[in-house]
Amino acid sequence: MMSLREVLAEAKAKKVALGHFNISELAALKAVVAVAKKLNVPVLIGLSEGEREFVGVRSAVALTRSLREELDHPIYLNADHTHSLEKLEVAVRAGFDEVIFDVSDKPFEENLKLTKQAVEMAKSLNPEIVVEGELGWIGSGSEVHERVPENLALTDPAEARQFVAETKIDVLAPAVGNMHGMLASMVAGETHKELNIERVRQLAEATGIFMTLHGGSGTSDESFRAAIEAGMTIVHVSTELRLAWRRGVEKALAADAKELTPYKLLGPAVVDVETVVTNRLKLFNNI
Repeated sequence: MMSLREVLAEAKAKKVALGHFNISELAALKAVVAVAKKLNVPVLIGLSEGEREFVGVRSAVALTRSLREELDHPIYLNADHTHSLEKLEVAVRAGFDEVIFDVSDKPFEENLKLTKQAVEMAKSLNPEIVVEGELGWIGSGSEVHERVPENLALTDPAEARQFVAETKIDVLAPAVGNMHGMLASMVAGETHKELNIERVRQLAEATGIFMTLHGGSGTSDESFRAAIEAGMTIVHVSTELRLAWRRGVEKALAADAKELTPYKLLGPAVVDVETVVTNRLKLFNNI
């Protein structure tokens, strides 16, 4: 089976993107993996620090490996938004395929210094691991926001070139008009995120490495397509999955207020998450 690095290289050459979906329980994981298998495309499962704390770092690795072997399908695992060297080390030692070291809220020089340390640590423990660094502020929280977060700013290509050269990261997560979470108007389908495609192109040319679009939920299909064409290799979707999961559970509770069986209550959530993942994976892979 291809390594994650090989999958990313193939995606970049084909100008498609690897779909990355955050999960925090078995129903969402089951839905994401089922769709990836059905469409015959690789997929990246992500768990943030909070999600890893709930699921368990080693449990997440064991579940992913088990599914990968059982289905004989390229399913990879990412330690999303890791903010400390200590938690980064735990994820690397546990066997994650990728780790994202995120101190993007800090000044440029401090971000560069700490990210360089993170890369050196991760590679010393596993030379094959894919390490991602984040440059540029896109807010925080996979949730519905009342307003656009303050201080959003595009990643500077010159700074990105220096950041990549000195840290030796494998993947760059930049700010290109994206943001974590969604606005209520996006949830209602009234508005969409529109990305700065020219900045994506400039960053791709300046760095020459794989790039990840964080905060993909609520982005227009046209922006997604253009960003992938311009150089995005991974696209993160989380808030859309959380909304689908909740709506599915709410439908199950409304349909039968007396039902107590957890897997029956989660059934509609699996179906609704599958719908979101299907739409996104088809879009990202030009299916």
